[in-house]
Amino acid sequence: MDILQKMNHLKRPPILVRAAKEGALRYQRRAHLKRFFGETPPTQSKDVLGQLLRLEDQSNDQRLAETADYSVTRHVDILIALIGEAQIFRASQS
Repeated sequence: MDILQKMNHLKRPPILVRAAKEGALRYQRRAHLKRFFGETPPTQSKDVLGQLLRLEDQSNDQRLAETADYSVTRHVDILIALIGEAQIFRASQS
């Protein structure tokens, strides 16, 4: 399964998805990726997507386990970046 198929098969609560889609309208690659990767994020969208999917899986696992360190804000931020990077990746494939 390729990276975009993995993204398409994510099943998340509608409220998280709606918030992320709204946030993705204002996605700024440099600022968003800096939150997760520091000053030197991966340069290829495919690499970024893979790493973001791992972060999102971790966040979702925390959500499902109802751990104290789960952050809905961080989870939505990751989803925003995933949506934004997927758009960049799709555009580069055209």
